[in-house]
Amino acid sequence: MEDDVSLKFRQQLLLIDENLVAEDVAALKFLCTDLLPFKKLESVESAVDIFQLLMAEEYLKEEDTFLLAELLYRIKCHSLLRKLGYTKEKVQECLHEKGRVSPYRQMLYELSENITNEMLKDIIFLLQNYLPKRRITLVCEERANCVFGRKGRRSGGNRRKSMKINCYKRAKGELERVFTWLGLDVRTYTDLTSQEIKDLMRTWQHLQDHKDRDCFICCILSHGESGAIYGKDEELVSIRMIMSHFTAKQCPQLAEKPKLFFIQACQGKEIQCPVYVEADARIPDLSSMQQSISASESIPEEADFLLGMATIDGYVSFRHVQQGAWYIQALCSKLQLLVPRGEDILSILTEVNEDVGRRVDRLGTKKQMPQPAYTLRRKFIFPIPTDPPPSQQHRGF
Repeated sequence: MEDDVSLKFRQQLLLIDENLVAEDVAALKFLCTDLLPFKKLESVESAVDIFQLLMAEEYLKEEDTFLLAELLYRIKCHSLLRKLGYTKEKVQECLHEKGRVSPYRQMLYELSENITNEMLKDIIFLLQNYLPKRRITLVCEERANCVFGRKGRRSGGNRRKSMKINCYKRAKGELERVFTWLGLDVRTYTDLTSQEIKDLMRTWQHLQDHKDRDCFICCILSHGESGAIYGKDEELVSIRMIMSHFTAKQCPQLAEKPKLFFIQACQGKEIQCPVYVEADARIPDLSSMQQSISASESIPEEADFLLGMATIDGYVSFRHVQQGAWYIQALCSKLQLLVPRGEDILSILTEVNEDVGRRVDRLGTKKQMPQPAYTLRRKFIFPIPTDPPPSQQHRGF
C-alpha cells in the first residue's frame, strides 16, 4: 500500500476484507472490469488485492472511499458500509453524481442475479464458437461465483441449495459433521429472510417429535448487531425473540429439556484489543461451582437454556479466510476433543473461550471473546460416541 495511507485506513480495509468471502471478491472483480486492467484482475485472490489496485489507480484514497462504498452497495454488503462512514441511503443519494461503475456493468451484474446454474451452462454452450476457450472458462468461473452463494442473502427457487458461501459452507459442514457424530438429528435451513427465520422458529416450536428428543440445539451463522442477527434481506431478528419460542410455556414438549443456541455473528462494531498480562494466576477448578440443582415441582419459564455467542455485546467477530470463523473452529475442535472425555457443555465452552481468546488477527491488534449465558439447572453432557471424531476420519474433499 502507499506510504501515505494511515494505519487506521489500512485497518478499515482489512476489516472489510475479513468480512468478504470468495464470491464477494469475484463480484468486486467483475464490477471493476471497466476500471482496472484485466490482466491484473486475473491475479486477484482477495479483496485486499482489489483495494491495492484501486489505490494504485487513485480510485481509492483515505480521503475518498466512495468507490469502495459503491462497490459494497452494488454487491449488497450494506452492513459493511458503516465501516466507511456510509449508509445504504447515503450511497444511493450520491450515486448519480459520484458513481463510477458503468450502467452496462451494472446491467450485466443485475442480470446475473437471475441466472441459474442450468442457464449459465446454456449460455456457455451458445458462446463456444464466439469466444476463446480460456475466456469462456473465466466467464464461467466469475459469473458462477457472482451468482451463487453470497452470504445467504439472496433467494431464488431451486438455486437455494447451491447458495452457500465458502466460509459459511465450511463452518456449516463442520458443524453438521460434529453434531452427526454426536448422534444428533441434524436439519439444515439456509438463505432465509428475517420473516422466514421467524416463520421457521414457529415451525420448530410446534414440531411433534420434541417429546421424543432429549434436547434442542440451534446453530445460526450470520451477520449481526447487538442482541440480533441479520436475515438475507438485511433486516434484524432479535436473538431473544428466537429463543422465546422454546420456553416451557411456549413449547411445553421441551420443558425441562436443555435448549442450546450457538450464534456465530458480530454483535457490534467495536474491536477488542489485546492486553498483555503476566501469567501468574492459577485457573480455578470450576467443578465445585457446577452443582446440580435438585428438581422441584415447578420450574421458571425460561429455565434450561444455553446461549453461546461468538463475541460479547457490541463487538465484531472474526474468521480465517480459509479455515472459517474463529468461534466455530474452536467449538467444533473442543467438542471433538472433550465430549469423549465426558466433559459437560459449560466446561467445553470455557475451553472454547480460552481457544478463541488466544487467537489474534494478522496485524496482532484484534482479539475476540465469546460469551456463553445459561439458565441450565443441571450439567449437560453429550453421550460419548463410539466412532472416532470427524477430525480423525478420512474426508473426501
